[in-house]
Amino acid sequence: MNHTNQAANAAAAGQSAQYLTFMLGGEAFGIGIMAVKEIIEFSGLTEVPMMPDAIRGVINLRGAVVPVMDLAARFGRPQSVAGKRTCIVIVELEHDGERQLTGVVVDAVSAVLDIPAADIEPAPSFGTRIRGDFIAGMGKVNGKFVILLNVQQVLALDGLPDLAGAAPLAA
Repeated sequence: MNHTNQAANAAAAGQSAQYLTFMLGGEAFGIGIMAVKEIIEFSGLTEVPMMPDAIRGVINLRGAVVPVMDLAARFGRPQSVAGKRTCIVIVELEHDGERQLTGVVVDAVSAVLDIPAADIEPAPSFGTRIRGDFIAGMGKVNGKFVILLNVQQVLALDGLPDLAGAAPLAA
């Protein structure tokens, strides 16, 4: 299933979809579970000079250089400050026919939730503090909204330097 339209496809089929939910700046967000590969501790980050604010650096994930994006900075907010529950969610997306791993810094992972298509509303055209194309929908969970992210848009690395060509990392 194409991750960019997971919420729309689930709604059309009248089914539910699973989302990894997490907190960022006091707000609840969700990413389609099919894109999530693993969750790791926030550590071992190597800063790369001349990167945009949204890219915190790279990590060595079993020998692979993986860029790490700060979602707060990507949404135009100040960079996240690492706390005890801060972690990196490793997301895998297809880009130009290749699988691309990207780490995403989040304040705290909450849970994997099954959100029925009937409980997913379209992205609002106003009132959110992040770009509309970053939002796949708004999931209603226990009377509150979870912002469901369009990870393909949020993690688009187009125009950013090729991080795979960065200097080798010490293991």
